[in-house]
Amino acid sequence: MFFSAYNYKMIGLAIFLIFAGFTAMYLENEVNGFISLFISPISIMAGYVLVVFAIMKHDRDEEAEPASS
Repeated sequence: MFFSAYNYKMIGLAIFLIFAGFTAMYLENEVNGFISLFISPISIMAGYVLVVFAIMKHDRDEEAEPASS
């Protein structure tokens, strides 16, 4: 597999954060509200950063297997 289970869990959490951020922004339905201006953008950016981190995270233990010769 290209990614480990840990990577897929992190990507799932990131997608949830992005979805929750956009949903909270939609539900407040106010341009100058506290959630629309502060909470939702932080949640969305955290989701995007987590996606990048999950893609770049590499499990070092799988490559460290000794070659059998």
